[in-house]
Amino acid sequence: MPPLKTEVAHMINKNKYAFWEHADRELFLAYKDGKIAGRIAAIIDENHNKFHNDNIGFFGFFESQNDGEVSKALFDAAKDWLKQQGRDTMRGPMNPSMNDECGLLIEGFDSPPAIMMTYNPKYYIDLIEQYGFTKAKGLVAFYKDASKGIPDRVKRLMEHIRQKTGVEVRSLDMKNFYRDVEIIKDVYNKSWEKNWGFVPMTNKEMDALAEALKPIAEPELVKFAFVKGKPVGVSIVLPNLNELLIKFNGKMNLINIIRFLTGRKKIKGARAIVFGFIEGYRQTGLPLVLYYETEVSGLKLGYEWVELSWNLEDNDLINKFDSMLGGHIYKRYNLYDYKIN
Repeated sequence: MPPLKTEVAHMINKNKYAFWEHADRELFLAYKDGKIAGRIAAIIDENHNKFHNDNIGFFGFFESQNDGEVSKALFDAAKDWLKQQGRDTMRGPMNPSMNDECGLLIEGFDSPPAIMMTYNPKYYIDLIEQYGFTKAKGLVAFYKDASKGIPDRVKRLMEHIRQKTGVEVRSLDMKNFYRDVEIIKDVYNKSWEKNWGFVPMTNKEMDALAEALKPIAEPELVKFAFVKGKPVGVSIVLPNLNELLIKFNGKMNLINIIRFLTGRKKIKGARAIVFGFIEGYRQTGLPLVLYYETEVSGLKLGYEWVELSWNLEDNDLINKFDSMLGGHIYKRYNLYDYKIN
């Protein structure tokens, strides 16, 4: 799944991508026999270190030939730069953070990645682990086929929860888009604040992401849960645009723009990119109501499958929830640490 070159260029541009207002990076290319053989970015996210009281740096945007000499040179360059900045650990891959694309695919090479998920050749595992990286955390992606539906027992439980709590669910209101974005900001940062590796997004980062997703979002697949008028949960499901972009070879020229605009209705899959509730409402059954409403809308729009991702592999609560809904793990990713001497 070749990423759009313009999108990658935007993400590494310090003057355009909001993440770099609190972060820094150095970019490296590896050459062998006079030809480019690999690339890597060394990254420092000051907000991460402040939020977690860490002193770590990251690597991202890693690509390499299947050549240990090339990958070692790249990792050495990133490590040395991070060491010069006084960091004690190198973690990755992050492109450039956990709020963007992250993780190295280690299982599930038989299908393309969903939107905003990573893909890499299998040999990257050896290149990274042979250098001396060790697993820091595992991530999983669940797959659910629409034909499975929602089990009847889950539907009955959902109706009981709806009546007991009085929860109200509504879709994204495009006429009041920026009002709803403020709700998403609040719920998102409160929902994930205790997750491993999570860093709250700044207002500028959230605003930029909202503007990027506005043209591609399906309003009926963005849902809000309210209890007594208070927003307590949010669900964001995006059409899997990769089904179209995979054919573009990283280029968004005039012909591909036309193919993109005319092909959107043919997209069969979706990715549940955000699903969260603020503390106090996570184990009340309310997530079941929100998910049910989202799936009903997805089926009406003709989607045939959804990826639920990503989850921390040791987040038993959400993983059991996704399994209960009929999903199964079909891709796994690792994040790695390397201790800098």
